Amino acid sequence: MKLNPKAKLTRNLFSKKVELQATRDGYGAGLLSAGGKNEKVVVLAADVAESTRSHWFAKKFPKRFIEVGVAEQNLAGVAAGLALEGFIPFISSYAVFSPGRNWEQIRVSICYTNANVKIAGHHAGLSTGPDGATHQALEDIALTRVLPNMTVVVPADALEAKKAVIALSRHRGPAYIRLFRPATPVFTTPATPFVLGRAQALTQGRDVTIIACGPLVYKALQAAEILGKKYKIKAEVINCHTIKPLDKKTILQSVKKTGAVVCAEEHQQAGGLGSAVAEYLGQHYPVPMRFVAVADSFGESGEAEELLKKYGLTVERIVKSALEAIKMKR
Repeated sequence: MKLNPKAKLTRNLFSKKVELQATRDGYGAGLLSAGGKNEKVVVLAADVAESTRSHWFAKKFPKRFIEVGVAEQNLAGVAAGLALEGFIPFISSYAVFSPGRNWEQIRVSICYTNANVKIAGHHAGLSTGPDGATHQALEDIALTRVLPNMTVVVPADALEAKKAVIALSRHRGPAYIRLFRPATPVFTTPATPFVLGRAQALTQGRDVTIIACGPLVYKALQAAEILGKKYKIKAEVINCHTIKPLDKKTILQSVKKTGAVVCAEEHQQAGGLGSAVAEYLGQHYPVPMRFVAVADSFGESGEAEELLKKYGLTVERIVKSALEAIKMKR
């Protein structure tokens, strides 16, 4: 596996010493940074301030923090009003409730009015583990990317989550940022570039393109390492942290080199990153594709790693999918 020098990743990429931190921690750190630079930044929570790390902001900027309680529809409505008065609200809840429960308010009060509200959906994906299907948001990318005016971001690690929050505080318009509870590898560095709407090739390849978002980006890198060592296959791994707007240019450039694609995400296969990529390539440059995602199923209770394995969101599945996509080329 040949790393892209422009990616500027950590040197101990696959070491046991690699730092582990949850993307929700990066969100909390990003709020502190954004709030310190701009007094218009306000934070609202729906009775889960500590779980979403919004309480860090509340302690430092108590006059700019609002606790609305267990009322996600009000969370969206109040934020829309604040945004239309010139503030930059970040609303924090679990993704199954926001955008899950308050989707209609997000659609009409935020997106229809193009209100400058940032929606943070926490505890996304299967990795909430024992909380079970009712708290495992596997549909939130689909719910948000379908809305006009909405930007959708899925950071790959905690450091990128911090950068994303800061970038969104400067971005004008509705946005959704998807965050995870478990600690996952921090493989980017402070020097790793982050630009909204611009995907990044982390490795240089010629045989297959692996496009991933969230914690599965790290697994995609691990898969690329295996493909190189065991099969002499050069995989180009793309961190597609912005699902909408999709970086069509970077994806097309890569796919024209490799001729095959694997999309990997901790989300339903329908409506997520893979769907966005397939919609574009299907019209402009059709190639063999494989998808590593949840296949039209709800989650269940269990430990995070057990669930990821059961639903096929693993390094081994990415490797197998890459081999299948390459075989289809031939």
